[in-house]
Amino acid sequence: MAKGSKGFGGWAFIIGVVIAVLVGLFGGLSSWLWALVIIGLIVGLLNVSGGESTDFLLAAVSLVIVTALGSNVMSSIPVLETILNAITALVVPATVIVALKLVYTLAKN
Repeated sequence: MAKGSKGFGGWAFIIGVVIAVLVGLFGGLSSWLWALVIIGLIVGLLNVSGGESTDFLLAAVSLVIVTALGSNVMSSIPVLETILNAITALVVPATVIVALKLVYTLAKN
């Protein structure tokens, strides 16, 4: 993957995490949900190459499980629950894209 697109994908992830934290602090996940999903898609398309796919999927699946369970545990603290839900909205689309790319690569070989 070209270095420029990897840099953009990395920045997209950082921007997504910042938006997730801001959404948690100031509320309004529903109004930012589509933006987080689109940023997640960009991260999945641009940021992960073939050799990194397995590591990314392991980390992403762990993050999705922890944020999903954590948001249930943190439901008494609405700010943390919203931050975790927003991170989930960012990471899930990226995980789906990378998993599909990996499955395609495996099926092609």
